Amino acid sequence: MLDLPDGVHTKRYMVQPGTKLRLERWDPSDSSGFGGEEARPVGLSKKLDEKLDLLQAKLFAEHKHMVLVVLQAMDTGGKDGTIRRIFRGANPSGVRVAHFREPTQLELDHDFLWRAHAQVPAKGELVIFNRSHYEGVLVERVHGLVTKDVWRQRYRQINDFEKELSESGTTILKFFLNIDSGEQKRRLQERLSDPDKQWKLSRDDFEERRLWPKYMKAYQQALEATTTDFAPWYIVPSNKKWFRDLLVSAVIVDALEGLHMEYPPMTVDLKSVKLR
Repeated sequence: MLDLPDGVHTKRYMVQPGTKLRLERWDPSDSSGFGGEEARPVGLSKKLDEKLDLLQAKLFAEHKHMVLVVLQAMDTGGKDGTIRRIFRGANPSGVRVAHFREPTQLELDHDFLWRAHAQVPAKGELVIFNRSHYEGVLVERVHGLVTKDVWRQRYRQINDFEKELSESGTTILKFFLNIDSGEQKRRLQERLSDPDKQWKLSRDDFEERRLWPKYMKAYQQALEATTTDFAPWYIVPSNKKWFRDLLVSAVIVDALEGLHMEYPPMTVDLKSVKLR
């Protein structure tokens, strides 16, 4: 399994099933295990990149397992950056990103999990949900688009959905990229000041920021209600991007190594092959 430096344990960032969650106690600036210094884990980051590329190639070639990575965060939380950084060397044939933006009319005409069902990974595939089915207990709750009775029962429906995926052979890893309000403000200001990043901004970004306390409450209850043995949540300190990427990479690599994958046997008889 993955060999991490002393003091670094990915399990400490997992929300344990059945525990009472206090989100304010999870420090978004935590980088323990590396002394808070980005330079120290450079070698480990390179090692993780190489392992992830190899393991993803095995996943695709073996064509047996399915892997679902769920990324949730507040605006500017780093979902796109995490995907770009961690999967930059992956084989595009076996990795797919599904974006969950505002539902279309067709999606609204079905149950809230319908569009998630359509995007789950096939055998040999690793799929990343950039936002996800959890929007139904976050955005829709905060904006009052569904009643309390509806979003509460959705916790059970989500757990049932993920249990079905797990029992069908899908490995599910869920990450909440945790930043604080001050870091979000800094990142929004950075986008305002950079012409190359201004296109990312919308009026909604600033309107949603005003609802920060409501979102934190919604996230806390959703994480607590839907972390399970078969689909755990990890709360990833994400004020420091280097640590965010390192931790997410380590969790994914550890999970892939646990699948004990092998390349399929060669089908060509070498004795019969003659290169001319």
